Amino acid sequence: MSVGRAIVLAAGRGERLRPLTDAVPKPLVPVAGKPLIAYHLEALAAAGVSEVVVNLSWLGAQIRAALGSGTRYGIRITYSEEGSEPLETGGGIFRALPLLGSAPFLVVNADIWTEMDFRRCARLADDADAHIVLTSNPAHHPRGDFALTAGRVVDAPAERLTYTGVGVYRPEFFAGCTAGKFPLLPLLRRALAAGRLTGERFVGPWFDVGAPDRLAALEAWLRARAASPQAC
Repeated sequence: MSVGRAIVLAAGRGERLRPLTDAVPKPLVPVAGKPLIAYHLEALAAAGVSEVVVNLSWLGAQIRAALGSGTRYGIRITYSEEGSEPLETGGGIFRALPLLGSAPFLVVNADIWTEMDFRRCARLADDADAHIVLTSNPAHHPRGDFALTAGRVVDAPAERLTYTGVGVYRPEFFAGCTAGKFPLLPLLRRALAAGRLTGERFVGPWFDVGAPDRLAALEAWLRARAASPQAC
């Protein structure tokens, strides 16, 4: 299955990154001299995604001004405006559905950094409403979110993993939702209970950069890799 559209979730206030995000929206926070969201847009373009929706709220005008139409990244960007109050993950995606079309689409949280190849996770079984990518639990989230059994996401006492913020969703995943502010997790649990949530484990670089110490850890990791002879 080829996914032609994606949404990058960029509307959040970035409370945990304050005071940095008082003046700069979290997606534009620089990582190794490049805005965080730029890494996602480049990776999406490399994966063959041609149209990307970016949802906006806090300091959204800065994001729109920085990214423009997306031409420099080889994609076409459209914007989903949420107003002054972010709609959370679920509400933000639901509001953007008219811009995402009727086919499955990729979702990428803006506040992560990864070298994931989005082509590998852009797959969705006929009997699934969503396919999410999980990874080993970071130190700040030791209990994880879900377990995997034979490619199905389950809530079981097996090894639990952390949701990376990357997944593929059908518009039908949001059936029965109404406009407004709501999280994604209850919808994931609904799909899990119905046996319509698949997943995979990503092994590779992945950072949640939603807090200053995690941003610093990413910067340190990138510097160390750049300084390593193996990086050449």
